[in-house]
Amino acid sequence: MSTPIQNNASRLASDTHMGQVVLDVRDLNLMKNFYHEVIGLDILVDSNIAVLGRSGEAGLLDVPLVELREDKSLPIRPEGSAGLYHTAILFESAEHLAAAVVRIARQASHLYTGSGDHHVSQAFYLDDPEGNGIELYIDRPRDQWTWTNGQVYMTTEYIDPNQFIAEHASEFTGKTSTKRDKSVLGHVHLQVGDIPTARTFYVDTLGFDMTATLRNSALFVSAGGYHHHMAMNTWNSAGAGPRTPSLGLGRATIVVPTRAEVERILAVTGGHDDGQNVVVKDPWNNELTFVSAA
Repeated sequence: MSTPIQNNASRLASDTHMGQVVLDVRDLNLMKNFYHEVIGLDILVDSNIAVLGRSGEAGLLDVPLVELREDKSLPIRPEGSAGLYHTAILFESAEHLAAAVVRIARQASHLYTGSGDHHVSQAFYLDDPEGNGIELYIDRPRDQWTWTNGQVYMTTEYIDPNQFIAEHASEFTGKTSTKRDKSVLGHVHLQVGDIPTARTFYVDTLGFDMTATLRNSALFVSAGGYHHHMAMNTWNSAGAGPRTPSLGLGRATIVVPTRAEVERILAVTGGHDDGQNVVVKDPWNNELTFVSAA
């Protein structure tokens, strides 16, 4: 078993991880209630914006995962354009994931789009009420992942949701849970215009490691030997140019360990530095914010 090949010192630090996704939405209350009641996230901020995630316990800090910003003036993202493919929320356990699948079945079955056993993970897919894709998943232990020449083996096989619920049913599968799930933003998957350009930006410039490709129509990248923190595909967006303002992805946040790492990103991208964070745009105007954990 091997891990991704680290090419040089310009790679992202191994403890890089995803922070939160910001979505520009048409109906704030509808979307807030969906992410709270169906996805199961706590409401951390509820004002002119809504921030949902995992509330802190025992003195721990809140962990924001999804921020919703209402803008009724924005158009729907045009079909075939670049943007968000899905936001992927990583659950702590199969029991908590099963509870989420139960909530989908009870409250939003019309938004369910499928499932996938990817060898490294088990996932269920749905859309939110405004059409933004969502993946809810758990990882298999890393020692069960298969690496060959720096590439991780991933596939897609069907998961029967009813069987998954039956196998993992517990006290968590009710509408409310007596134990909290330590969910995080596992990865963000984007729609882009072409894969070679995506590889130049995400791998060669930002410093992610390439972990998998799919027939030049998808690219998976990560830091620290994860199967992927980000992915890009052209399945519905081949040839797409830069995005224009629309509903959907506002930005995705990437957390790096030090301010020095943020400054490296600034140097290689020429992004905007507000003194704490560096904001960059990929070749399709998908916005990324790099923030220091320190």
